[in-house]
Amino acid sequence: MRGRAAALLAVLAAGLLALAPAPAGAQAPARQGARAKDDRSQPLTIDADKMERFGKEGLVIFTGNVIARQDNSVQYADRMEVYLDEKGDRVLRTISTGAVRIITKDCRTATARRAEYSDLEQRVVLLGNARVWQEDNLVSGETITIYLAQDRSVVEGGKQERVKAVFYPRDGKTDGAAAKRPAGGCRN
Repeated sequence: MRGRAAALLAVLAAGLLALAPAPAGAQAPARQGARAKDDRSQPLTIDADKMERFGKEGLVIFTGNVIARQDNSVQYADRMEVYLDEKGDRVLRTISTGAVRIITKDCRTATARRAEYSDLEQRVVLLGNARVWQEDNLVSGETITIYLAQDRSVVEGGKQERVKAVFYPRDGKTDGAAAKRPAGGCRN
């Protein structure tokens, strides 16, 4: 069962990376299996009610009904902060807050109050009532930290709730890669 939890979190992490914004025309740094090359080459579309750019700080803030889409993955939030390098060529980190919901291209879903992605540390942190699930399988805690380069995840409970994991056995007829997916894709 531990392997299924790791697989669930690892695929979610890959989906989160697919949503790490890259400026148009920016070259993607090489990843050690964390992201397929095709993901980074796909266009990123962010819709929001408002966008503010702070050039000196290398910061772009999207607010109000934020929807970020890339390679059939989608992230919803009330606010998304995108921190760029000095040249504005590469995303260093993102912080999404307020009703964060992420749906990966293979129909895994995550929710939290806050999601942080750090490119340098290759880490994704889901904070505040964090949950990751696919179909009926679920992992939840106050904080879920995914270390992408190490293929390692840590789920921590909070004062009000302990870590919870629920995994349903497979019937043996389906291959792990051929998990049930809606015919029309994920609902996002």
